[in-house]
Amino acid sequence: MTTIAVVGTGLAGVRSAEALRTEGYDGRLVLVGEETAAPYDRPPLSKHVLLGKSDGQDLALTDEAQRAALEAEWLSGTGATALDPVSRTLSLADGRTLPTDGVIIATGARARNLPGAPVLQGVHTLRTLNDALRLREDLSRPGRVVVVGGGFIGAEVASSARALGHEVTVVEYERTPLLRQLGQAAAKILCRLHTDHAVRLVTGVSVTDLIGAEKVSQVTLSDGRSLPADVVVVGVGVAPNTEWLMGSGISCDNGVLTDEWCRTSAPGVVAAGDVAAYRCRSGRLRIEHWTNARDMPLTAARALLATLRGQDPTALPVYDPLPYVWSDQYGVRIQIVGRPGADDELELLSGSFEDRFAAVYRRNGEISGALAVDSPREFGRLKRELRDAWATR
Repeated sequence: MTTIAVVGTGLAGVRSAEALRTEGYDGRLVLVGEETAAPYDRPPLSKHVLLGKSDGQDLALTDEAQRAALEAEWLSGTGATALDPVSRTLSLADGRTLPTDGVIIATGARARNLPGAPVLQGVHTLRTLNDALRLREDLSRPGRVVVVGGGFIGAEVASSARALGHEVTVVEYERTPLLRQLGQAAAKILCRLHTDHAVRLVTGVSVTDLIGAEKVSQVTLSDGRSLPADVVVVGVGVAPNTEWLMGSGISCDNGVLTDEWCRTSAPGVVAAGDVAAYRCRSGRLRIEHWTNARDMPLTAARALLATLRGQDPTALPVYDPLPYVWSDQYGVRIQIVGRPGADDELELLSGSFEDRFAAVYRRNGEISGALAVDSPREFGRLKRELRDAWATR
């Protein structure tokens, strides 16, 4: 019997398994994952879980019936430690080996820490359900919160901490949070969400040290200042989980390198989700959006099955989606679609930049993306138009 292993049980891993079955694979299917919890959705961690609206039980990506329908073996609580691409044999952390005919790498990414920072109580990253529950416990007590990093995760954590009544400071290396992702005009607009909710922004500096005996008490900045802190949340991005592939010969560079069909440099091995750096018309991208983890597995599963069936995967549609991301901060929803550049011009279409609005990005006269704040209907129209234009490029 043919065996396919999916390494990773997050969103990309679960959707990969579902895609294999949907595409007609009826052989042995094994899912390998480090976490013991049933697969769950991550976006609510920085919002509903931190605010005490969820304990994680309602975040499951699948219910028991759906998992049963997959007819898969779940190897939870043990990650993969190596892959022999010739025999396609996986080595597992518990000492077992798993011979396979095909592998989907969906190991995702992990939160980055501050390099060289001491291990102190009260210092957190946010990536897993356990991370969120530990952080929520610290946020249940009064204290001063310092969020390191003004990206989407940092902003959402700051929003939740402020809603819980904490004094919050956001430290951002750039002069304006989200500058590279949104451009100067849009970044300044979203900065007001912080200041309008009494969140202090400290920009243009980095964190050089965390001070404390057993528990953090201060954050030292590169300009010599110190910030008092009872809780520190580090939100400085993620690193793709590729270390376990060292020595395998599979090409990696800030992710597992794939072609337009999600195929890696090893035959019979594909990758999907946050871990995959895929080739597309604009170069090579590794996208950490939820929608990418949801959608990319279908292309990966189809390419893998075509290979195993002796068919030509290059006859299949390539993976080159129109990126979409959303963020909920301070009671408003921010939605972005497309691939806007930091220097693209932002043009208001409806509403006001002082409140809710919809706008488009233009580059050399062409629309490169759209941004909306609390304007779902107008954004939906823009998203459809951009998607149609993208498909015909």
